[in-house]
Amino acid sequence: MILRKILLTNFRNYSNLELNFDKKINIFTGNNAQGKTNILEAIYVLSLTKSHRCNKDLFLIKQDSLFTKINGEVNNNDLTNKYEVLINKEGKRVSINNKILKKMSNYISNINCIMFCPDDLEIIKGSPSTRRTFLNIEIGQFYNNYLKILNEYNKILKSRNEYLKNNKFDKNYFDILTDKLIEKNIDIYYYRKEFIEKINNYIITIYKSITKKDKIKVIYETFVEGDNEQDIRYNLREKYDRVFDSELYQGMTLIGVHRDDFSVYIDNIKINNYGSQGQHRIAILCFKLAEIELYKEKNINPIILLDDIFSELDVRKKASIIKYINNDLQVFITTTDLNNINKKLTKNADIFKVSKGKVTRGEKDE
Repeated sequence: MILRKILLTNFRNYSNLELNFDKKINIFTGNNAQGKTNILEAIYVLSLTKSHRCNKDLFLIKQDSLFTKINGEVNNNDLTNKYEVLINKEGKRVSINNKILKKMSNYISNINCIMFCPDDLEIIKGSPSTRRTFLNIEIGQFYNNYLKILNEYNKILKSRNEYLKNNKFDKNYFDILTDKLIEKNIDIYYYRKEFIEKINNYIITIYKSITKKDKIKVIYETFVEGDNEQDIRYNLREKYDRVFDSELYQGMTLIGVHRDDFSVYIDNIKINNYGSQGQHRIAILCFKLAEIELYKEKNINPIILLDDIFSELDVRKKASIIKYINNDLQVFITTTDLNNINKKLTKNADIFKVSKGKVTRGEKDE
């Protein structure tokens, strides 16, 4: 998967920017607050329709502009497709090859990317909702149907919550909503369980290659229990019946996969709350490197985005990243200092110099 071209219109500090990418390694260098990260963010939005830096799409629109638009051409298996994400005050619109798609879930997973950035620390030490959002985004890239099921779950959950506040309460209708919610709980549970199991298949080896230790594991924390689907369905029904009075009193759904979480254990210690910043950094680094291996299982080469992370890593961690982002992957890197990046990467890279929202092709300083 190769991003050949990207065009930005009114995106962050860029009024109009067109960049062509000829090589697998692309490095953006320049001082802070010049627009380097904005370019990687645009690639991320082109892939996932949302930013990794903010929750409100309107923040992506250049000041005093009415809209922002990101266009890109991506080559995958000798086929080139054109993608577009348009954002304005009315909402968001996406298209592939000039055909507008009604559902975002039909767009996401067409361009696969993995972002590494300093804010990744929040994934481990942040709130459960931060980890759920991260998990949903990553799984949604692997399994297109996952996002459709998740959207269906959220719609049923919303209807159920609204009905719990209804003065004219019909228990039979409420049970129908609960049964539908249970089915979506099961589907989402299996997707998440499989994804985390696959991560664990690789994360130990990756962690050992970086730290020379092997005690790391990702644990999926869920209220779902059972050895098979029949047992799971029975247990879920029992749990929802048990909390019915409390839900009716509080006017909201109290249990479900919308409250699931995951934790990372290093040396049998849960590091989410008690780990050091170094442990948080290495854990999420290994998690995302494991994702690269999962994509390779599906014969997919994801686009890798490395936003100003080399300055924070030691030599061993830098070498580990280089090992896993081999010649099959297209990589975009931002840095304030090319000396922070291994010469193996800069030697064959396209260098872009960014200054005050202007991007020019440059060459590595000798």
